[in-house]
Amino acid sequence: MAEPLHCLIVGGGPAGLTAAIYLARFHLDILVVDDGKGRAESIPCTHNHAGYPDGISGKELVRLMREQAQRYGARIERDYVTRLDQTENGFCATWGSGSVETKTVLLATGVKNRRPPMDEELHDEALQRGLIRYCPICDGFEVTDKNVGVIGSDSRGVAEAIFLRSYTPHVTLIAPDTALKVTEEDKLRLKDAGIECVDGPAQAVAISDKCIVVDTAEGHYTFDSVYPALGSDTHTQLAEQLGARLSEQGCIGVDARQRTSVPGLYAAGDVVIGLDQISHAMGEGGVAATTIRNDLAKEQPLLR
Repeated sequence: MAEPLHCLIVGGGPAGLTAAIYLARFHLDILVVDDGKGRAESIPCTHNHAGYPDGISGKELVRLMREQAQRYGARIERDYVTRLDQTENGFCATWGSGSVETKTVLLATGVKNRRPPMDEELHDEALQRGLIRYCPICDGFEVTDKNVGVIGSDSRGVAEAIFLRSYTPHVTLIAPDTALKVTEEDKLRLKDAGIECVDGPAQAVAISDKCIVVDTAEGHYTFDSVYPALGSDTHTQLAEQLGARLSEQGCIGVDARQRTSVPGLYAAGDVVIGLDQISHAMGEGGVAATTIRNDLAKEQPLLR
């Protein structure tokens, strides 16, 4: 039987590929399994990732990282891992076209943004054109002084609207369902910030050359960009299969070195609570890879 891998990385985004580069350069036998649906690849252009003064698309960044990992011997397979089980020597991972034994696993499975109710093809076009945006930390600068809508309610929508108010005075908060669900304190904060509030339900119904129109119970609203503040779904299923501890926020719980509560299982990137930023995910990928190498070396000091 083949020797088990040193590490299986599930997820080929910035966190997983950074770890792959590190681990391959540690001369370890690794495999990356990625389903090709990572959030990073949908980013039209990021301008706050250091080293790219003119910006870089998420797709191009991931392509370059993948190429770099493969240059040092990392293998990358396009598939979706459906099951993860513990074995006597580590773990067994299963996906559509096969399975593998591995001593350690790094989960870099990320999250998925909850989308506003609109046609998928229309949504993707709007995203590529900057009419829909998901990260005000990443691209708030790009909406400076523009007319911006935030689809959201409760504390999440309020926080995003107030954050964007530091970039533009033209911010409207729209309830996704019926009436806005905000506290009296939040109502006062929104009023003091000059943020218009609109009851829903809200639906992005049309895009034109330069704007996006949101249809609400109170009429049509036209914006330069819309931010859906609807939360996200964290891909923790594999961690849950192994009984790993989850945080109160529903992310995979890790220590300062990216170890989960299950020995040999690590996690990095957006699946671990953090900033949901490319650079932050990369940092966690580097920490996780170094921890994996050092933990393996405790049992096998000469890994090569």
